[in-house]
Amino acid sequence: MLKHRPYITVILAMSADGKIADFQHSPARFGSETDKTHLEEQIATTDAVLFGAGTLRAYGTTLTVSHPDLLQHRENLGKDLQPLHIVITQTANINPDIRFFKQPVRRWLLTTGSGASFWSNRPEFEQILVFKDNLNYPQEKINLAAALQHLATVGIEKLAVLGGGELVASMIELNLIDELWLTVCPLILGSTKAPTPVAGIGFTEKLAPRLELLEVRTIEHEVFLHYRIKSGM
Repeated sequence: MLKHRPYITVILAMSADGKIADFQHSPARFGSETDKTHLEEQIATTDAVLFGAGTLRAYGTTLTVSHPDLLQHRENLGKDLQPLHIVITQTANINPDIRFFKQPVRRWLLTTGSGASFWSNRPEFEQILVFKDNLNYPQEKINLAAALQHLATVGIEKLAVLGGGELVASMIELNLIDELWLTVCPLILGSTKAPTPVAGIGFTEKLAPRLELLEVRTIEHEVFLHYRIKSGM
């Protein structure tokens, strides 16, 4: 496990057949109000949330903490009322007119040098972080490990990852995920084109990360699964 990085939890809702959106990649709104409350509660415990530009483009917004008790608890702990919201993207191809940029949250951008060029002299992001991967890829890559180490140095101890599947996959491959909260919702989406919680090229059974089940909650027709990723991958 990489040392000196935040404690990282993935939080996602999926269909009963393991899809986080339909084959058209529409915004996933199949979670119940209970699932939304659960997500808000988890976000409220964090210092920052991280999500890909594809997730942001799909929704146009981010979930903020709104429940008075959760806001009061954050204030009692000396935290900002809202966690920091960090968008990670190679290209930074994001519409500056979406509602996300009007929401009352601090926004950082984690991107490549080329991705930073459009946003560098604009007010939307409080900080723009560029951590290059020194390997010889045909295109620029973000050094996730270095970025997370930097986040730890600026006081981010607990980080939630809200998607998408490519981001989660890349973080699991680098052993950068500690826990997962997966909500299983009562519908079947099907399709080989529908995105899943973990994308990428996949793992063989022998090399697949193993999970330890910490908790199961069943509320009406949804199942909330809480896992820890076992160390020693």
